[in-house]
Amino acid sequence: MGRIIFYEERNFQGRSHECSSDCTDIHMHLNRCNSCRVDNGCFVVYDRNNYMGNQVFLKRGEYSDFQRMGSMMGMQGMAMMDNIRSCRMIPTHRGPFRMRIYERENYGGQMHELIDDIESLQDRFLMSDCQSCQVMDGHWLMFEQPNFRGKMLYVRPGEYRNLRDSAASNMSRISSIRRIMDMC
Repeated sequence: MGRIIFYEERNFQGRSHECSSDCTDIHMHLNRCNSCRVDNGCFVVYDRNNYMGNQVFLKRGEYSDFQRMGSMMGMQGMAMMDNIRSCRMIPTHRGPFRMRIYERENYGGQMHELIDDIESLQDRFLMSDCQSCQVMDGHWLMFEQPNFRGKMLYVRPGEYRNLRDSAASNMSRISSIRRIMDMC
């Protein structure tokens, strides 16, 4: 089971709130979140409540200054985040990974079945974007830029008819996809 502890101040100071499952609004427990510690498992954190907005994948470790980390992420081509409002725990997946991606919404256009990471949809499939998908097995991260960079979108088993209309997505396109293989 995962465990993440959020702190109001930098360097794990001030009031704290511990989560071992999904949390729709961390600000119900804290006024702000400036640092966090993942003791066990993996989480996706969001900068808006109800699992919306920019997303960042966190695995076991200490994140002592989320505002500083957020600006560094922006310089590296990742989503800018200076606040955490909600989080999802990612369950450990043991077994195969399988996803169907589609070029257009509602499962239209080219279709490809994935079982491994794709650094560039364009290079691998001559596909410039992915607008819908069906996740059969495993948990995945979809990225706006090739080589797993830029804003990301977490998807778990289910159907996603229109990734642009997803409440959590503010991405302009999907260019690379990675399996979550960490021991979460």
